[in-house]
Amino acid sequence: MSGVSFSNLTKLYDKGTVAVDHVTFEVADKEFFVLVGPSGCGKSTTLRLVAGLEEPTSGEIYIGDRIVNNVEPRDRDIAMVFQNYALYPHMSVRENMAFALKLRKLPKDEIRTRVEEAARILGITELLQRKPAALSGGQRQRVAVGRAIVRHPKVFLFDEPLSNLDAKLRVGMRTELARIHRQLETTVFYVTHDQVEAMTLGQRIGVMKDGKLLQIADSMTLYNQPVNRFVAGFIGSPPMNFLSGRIEDKTPLRFSHNSFSLDLSPAMAAGLAPARGKPVTLGVRPEGITLALETVPARGPSPKPELKMGVEVVEQMGNETVLYLKAGEDTLVARVPPQNAPRPGDSVTVGFAPDHLHFFDAETELTLA
Repeated sequence: MSGVSFSNLTKLYDKGTVAVDHVTFEVADKEFFVLVGPSGCGKSTTLRLVAGLEEPTSGEIYIGDRIVNNVEPRDRDIAMVFQNYALYPHMSVRENMAFALKLRKLPKDEIRTRVEEAARILGITELLQRKPAALSGGQRQRVAVGRAIVRHPKVFLFDEPLSNLDAKLRVGMRTELARIHRQLETTVFYVTHDQVEAMTLGQRIGVMKDGKLLQIADSMTLYNQPVNRFVAGFIGSPPMNFLSGRIEDKTPLRFSHNSFSLDLSPAMAAGLAPARGKPVTLGVRPEGITLALETVPARGPSPKPELKMGVEVVEQMGNETVLYLKAGEDTLVARVPPQNAPRPGDSVTVGFAPDHLHFFDAETELTLA
């Protein structure tokens, strides 16, 4: 077994700054696990605690069945890939990949075999004689991954390894990392601030904020069943829209906003019954917004309240169009098909697909329904 687990792990810095706050979870053997969150949430500190580059204030870290709190980094049988590649500029690719094996005094034949096998897996065999300065960013990142692969570690640790690559290279390297994981069947603990990266790579994803682990689940569970408003807003691009209002103390239940009211389905109303008469936040993903273009002025009062908004910005993405809408203090982002999309300056009537609605407690921000 080569999983990683944490029991009540805490890391405090000087002046009582809490970097990791009583975190408990497990990365299963051979799992690709991603820890995601904004800058300063504690995700990289957690990774560094596994690597032995930081000492925990309290709690326990296990690699396999062994507590490694007091084990030296070199004895933890892990390999780490950093954001900045950390290649030796005076060494060739072959020498960079072989360096750690030479320090361990492995036989020359075994070192050569491991390096060439890793180079074959990564598609960099023709680069083995080059120096890092002669490589592109994507090639350097592959060398950094190869240097980790040759060690045959129990656990791979990745600290935002794709942050320095351009958008196209990031997509390509995500594919490569997923393929390498399937081929090697090794435990991967991966840290990133990019939620798209997390959702496309992670078999399971942990979301962190302010040192706390908020939710662990697969990508679609995080997307469709977030535990609170932060997870709902962090996962998904463009992010979820939020509108403040309250649940009217009437039967049947209705969500009331200052510009519109929304009838709730019986299933939704059952989950929101405890919030009757209380302030809540409505969340709806961009694809859950429906639009009707107002080409003819309305005559007389509307049969039921509607949210009318102006189109401020239109982003044509090819396969879809993203709209930025505004009315008073309310702003919404909608994802719509590219055909017949409105233009900047148009007015639209906004509706919400019932199966895309989320409600959060206005005070605790926990999911209500």
